[in-house]
Amino acid sequence: MGIFGLNKKIVDQMAVEIGKVNKLKVLRVVTIGVYLDGDTIGDVLMPKRYVPYGTKEGDELEVFIYLDSEDRLIATTETPLALVGDFAYLKVVSVSNYGAFLDWGLMKDLLVPFREQKEKMEKDRSYVVYVYFDDETGRIAASAKIDRFLDNLSPKYEPGEEVDLMIANRTELGYKAIINGLHSGILYYNQVFKPLSMGLKLKGYIAKVREDEKIDLMLERPGYEKMDDLSEQVLAVLREHGGFMQVSDKSSPRDIESYFKMSKKNFKKALGALYKKRLIVIEKDGVQLAENKGDESLGQD
Repeated sequence: MGIFGLNKKIVDQMAVEIGKVNKLKVLRVVTIGVYLDGDTIGDVLMPKRYVPYGTKEGDELEVFIYLDSEDRLIATTETPLALVGDFAYLKVVSVSNYGAFLDWGLMKDLLVPFREQKEKMEKDRSYVVYVYFDDETGRIAASAKIDRFLDNLSPKYEPGEEVDLMIANRTELGYKAIINGLHSGILYYNQVFKPLSMGLKLKGYIAKVREDEKIDLMLERPGYEKMDDLSEQVLAVLREHGGFMQVSDKSSPRDIESYFKMSKKNFKKALGALYKKRLIVIEKDGVQLAENKGDESLGQD
């Protein structure tokens, strides 16, 4: 029946959030652990193995609340790899008649029911999933059908706004990424200058929100705001290579990213800025630091 037959309405009224981190007061210390004040759900046991040394009655502890294998509410000081409401990239540790079980950093693995799998999950493979509270069973579960949990709010982003991204999958156009845990967007292949892997978390920027509310993304802030930093980066790499490199604005994006850790577009902008300051000489077979090496003047005009 799940946790004492609780439905979503009752769970929503609880002071304690299941699947989240809560600050709870220690009511009493017993031989098997401590009991915490769970307010409307009653006392919650924290097994002895999780209890911090020196814990006493009246202390307040930050704990994660979940269900053990017998559907009893348990508190732990361990932090899972994802909370309810989070997207995460988790590995399948076993498959049973109920579905696939994921390692989420706790003793009890996280179930992805068959109905929540986009494809049949396989042991030892990892997948991007959404962690949720299952109203039907009253348990914490995960879903690989992440689109159901995205784009339910109208996007309110500005071009150039910095956002948190998680790479979710690949499409014909580019990489699909989860934006701030709320929306989905696309990083087009021709604008990606470094290797990306599923589940990777990184900073990104809004390129634009289209009329159909689809979102285009980029990995570098648009415009010239960081040009001095990028120029300094190019100078530093040139110095590391003795002042000359067989690289130019005609080099491949992969080579440029490998040496300078930036896109070809920003590399070309940085070269232009350095050339105008007469800090580099662009030669037929590469780029050379200018003989006067006036590096210190960069950004001080």
